[in-house]
Amino acid sequence: MINSLIVQALKPLNIPVSFQKYSGRENTYITFFSYLEQGEQYADNEEKAAGYYIQIDIWSKNDYTEFAERVKSYMKAAGFIRTSAADLFEKDTKIYHKALRFFYLD
Repeated sequence: MINSLIVQALKPLNIPVSFQKYSGRENTYITFFSYLEQGEQYADNEEKAAGYYIQIDIWSKNDYTEFAERVKSYMKAAGFIRTSAADLFEKDTKIYHKALRFFYLD
């Protein structure tokens, strides 16, 4: 459920979006994964709401700034809250990497 929500939210980017790994040939693509899933709200000893903590990674050989802004906008529109972001560079592959973390309450 959460994976299809993410893929659907990012579809307007028109770049590949994949769960955990990407094996295509595009120079700019997105991978994502859940780094934590837990109960967030309880009543009568039952979980009433689950929290999903998601990391979205933008990978590119070029400037990814526009994609990062659009990812933030699309994820917000889908009900996600951004919690953090980091700019990285993968020295071994010479790929720029933007890690964006989001929270979703279901």
